[in-house]
Amino acid sequence: MTVLVTGGAGYIGAHTVRALRGANRRVVVLDTLERGNREAVVDAELIVGDIADQELVGKICRDNKITSVIHFAAYKAVGESMIKPEMYWSNNVASTEKLLAVLAEHEVNKFVFSSSAAVYGTPKSMPVTEAMPTVPESVYAETKLAVEKYLGALALNSAQPMNSVSLRYFNAAGASSDNKIGEDWSSSQNLLPRVMRALLDGTFKFEIYGNDYDTPDGTCIRDYIHVEDLATAHLKALEYLESGGKTLACNIGTGHGTSVMQLIDLAEKIAKRKVPFTVAARRPGDPVSVYADATLANKSLSWQSTKSLQQIVESAYAWHSTHPNGYGK
Repeated sequence: MTVLVTGGAGYIGAHTVRALRGANRRVVVLDTLERGNREAVVDAELIVGDIADQELVGKICRDNKITSVIHFAAYKAVGESMIKPEMYWSNNVASTEKLLAVLAEHEVNKFVFSSSAAVYGTPKSMPVTEAMPTVPESVYAETKLAVEKYLGALALNSAQPMNSVSLRYFNAAGASSDNKIGEDWSSSQNLLPRVMRALLDGTFKFEIYGNDYDTPDGTCIRDYIHVEDLATAHLKALEYLESGGKTLACNIGTGHGTSVMQLIDLAEKIAKRKVPFTVAARRPGDPVSVYADATLANKSLSWQSTKSLQQIVESAYAWHSTHPNGYGK
């Protein structure tokens, strides 16, 4: 029983590979290394290649007797998606369709998909439940929802259904508890690594995208979840499918919203220094406030978050303080 992890050299993928290995799972990682790091794949087999290479994916399935897939391989920058929509549709949707076609040929019918809370856009009320409308506000979010819908259609194939779990996770953050892997700030547009870079790299110009939102301090509110909690959710989703679970989409978050300024304030307290920043214009595609109701994940997957925001920021600061050049690039 071997798990294929696409994009397993990326930030969340690498932490999930470690969680799988910790559960004594055999893992094969497929990653182009375009935005991943070879060094982050600590003790799993890494094959450098593209999910759209159907001949390669077929060979991996045959050679390794793949029984399930956890799919991370995708571009994920909201701002970039608005500038390069064709690149996002091609990579995130068309390439995933090619991957799924090969999996069907090899009767691989358990699929955990890295989706996003971005599919909700700006919800009208909080916390966000899975019953709320999906109203994507970025091309990135549209691509995630498109794959979810495609997976829903595949589940209806009476001859050979593909059962899947789409994890609509909120904002992954932090680093591994043993300080071995984290989020390389040189290739990330996420908030926390940018805050860390502002703290530790005097040449970095850190911008907050908008401080005029309708929130208590004017900055966007998000649900930050420790990357190790998120990795565990993927393992739980796989176990759910292996026990006969049917296709579903569920939120993976803490249920607590934190503003950009609140995150900066906490980082300053932990580092005992100020975070220099300037305020820029709002970024297209950014919703105002989003945080999760993770009741469904708790009930269906037996999963819940365990780590606090304090632990998230402390682990990030520890990793970036000791890995100022990320993985050495």
